[in-house]
Amino acid sequence: MTSSASRLEPRRTADGSFSLFSREFGEGFHSGLGALAEAHSKFVAPAGLDRLGAGATLRVLDVCVGTGCNTAALLEACQARGLELSWWGLELDHEPLRLALGDAGFCSQWQAGTPEQLAKLCSSERMLWGDARSCLRDVLERQRGQLDLVLMDAFSPSRCPQLWTLEFLSGLADLLQPQGRLLTYCSAAAIRNALRQAGLQLASITAPSGLLKQTSDWSGGTAASPSPLDGDPQLRPLSLMEEEHLRTNAAEPYRDPSGCTERAEILRQRQRAQVLAMASGTVEGTGAWRRRWGVGASRHQ
Repeated sequence: MTSSASRLEPRRTADGSFSLFSREFGEGFHSGLGALAEAHSKFVAPAGLDRLGAGATLRVLDVCVGTGCNTAALLEACQARGLELSWWGLELDHEPLRLALGDAGFCSQWQAGTPEQLAKLCSSERMLWGDARSCLRDVLERQRGQLDLVLMDAFSPSRCPQLWTLEFLSGLADLLQPQGRLLTYCSAAAIRNALRQAGLQLASITAPSGLLKQTSDWSGGTAASPSPLDGDPQLRPLSLMEEEHLRTNAAEPYRDPSGCTERAEILRQRQRAQVLAMASGTVEGTGAWRRRWGVGASRHQ
């Protein structure tokens, strides 16, 4: 069995915050620009917490808890606003959280008591360990239509398509109450199309100035809700470029009807569907869309 030391490499991101690099997935847990900055700009700020009055309860699911950075940032945001937090978490691997809580730098980046609160949440019965596809069924049985917020922070779709399928995202959509929000760093057309097919309204997350350094990163992420996402300064409507992206072959969703399909097969099936769609002439090639808009490739897309 591969050891955690060889699978996960601790790293410091540009804002000095703790993160990890997974050799297994060939991808970092966070943007190199900053784990803490990403947690605030892509998950806490667009959550719209100011909609809730002091003393209200925020009902949340954190998908792929990882190091716990998103949940810790949310804990502090709720404390600052006088909100109670009703939290659920999904995670396959114990090691990222263990490594984070054992790192002095990670613990020092939070207010006093936050690491202890994070550890308590993640040792509770609402921390569901295992394949998120199976664990989601348990949350749906208890929380369908009741959550205010879903944080979706899995590895990118090409690395972990199992958690970006139409079926899995539809399950997450079913958890949301009418004004609830699903937030993710991902701007991929396949993911946005799947969220739209799941019945959700879409908006683009507006990243703060300086966070997006590459021309390929034209969006700060995606917000989705059963209701229109209007009037929030952290969000903006999808641009014409983004809407056209959803009419390319890149928008072909990942699919997993059985809920247990392996990564390679999900990718093969999607590739076959893309070929058929292109042959039918019903979609535009992504390359043509990129050339028209001058957009480079990004792992988020």
